[in-house]
Amino acid sequence: MTAAPSLAEEIVLLSLDDETGRPVGRGGMAPDLALAGALLMDLALAGRIDTDRDRVVVAGTDPTGDGAADSVLALIAAPGAPGDARGLIHLLARDAPRLRDALLDRLVARGVLARVEGRVLWVFADRRHPKAEGRAEAADARARLRAMLLEEDLPEPRDALLLGLARAAGLLPLIFAAEELRRVQDWLDLVTRIESLNRSLGAAVADVRAARIGGG
Repeated sequence: MTAAPSLAEEIVLLSLDDETGRPVGRGGMAPDLALAGALLMDLALAGRIDTDRDRVVVAGTDPTGDGAADSVLALIAAPGAPGDARGLIHLLARDAPRLRDALLDRLVARGVLARVEGRVLWVFADRRHPKAEGRAEAADARARLRAMLLEEDLPEPRDALLLGLARAAGLLPLIFAAEELRRVQDWLDLVTRIESLNRSLGAAVADVRAARIGGG
C-alpha cells in the first residue's frame, strides 16, 4: 500500500511543473516559508507539537519516521528556539534548501518524481524533477483544492492547511483561473483563517513583503 504524501511533500510536488520538473509559483522567500510552514503542520498533525496564535509547544519528541520532519522537531526542541509559529517559520525557512533536497530525494526514491540531470549552456548544472509517469499525487492535491474552493466543501484540517500553503507559495493562480479565484475569494479567506498555523504562515509572508518594500 502506497503511503499518502505528507503536506511538505505535497507542497514540493505542487511547486514543480508536472512535465518540465522546474519550480513554479511565487519567487523569493515565499516557497521557503511555505515549506517551513508545511513541516510545522506535519508535526502538528503527527501530535508532536501543539500550536495556537502565539505559542508552539513540543508535545512529544518520539521520531515520526519522517527524516525532514524529525530534523525540524529537533530544531524546535533546541534551547533558544523561537516559541511562536511565526518565528519558527522564519527560522526554518533558512534551512529550506536542504530540507527541500531531502524531500526531493525521497520522492525520487519512491518513484513519484523522476530526476533529470543536464547542463545549461554546456557549463551550469541543471537538475529537474518531472512527475513520474502514472503517478497522480500532484493531480490529487490539485483536485482536492479545487473541490474545497469551487464547491465550498467544508475542509478537513489537513486540506485547509494545504490550501494556506498553496496560497502562500503563489500556486493558486496555477490551479484556478483568475475568474474562479475572484469568485471564491471570500470563501478562500475564511478557510485559510481556520487554522492558526495558516494565520502564522500568512503573517510570516507579510513580514517578508514588508521588509522588501521597506528596503526598496
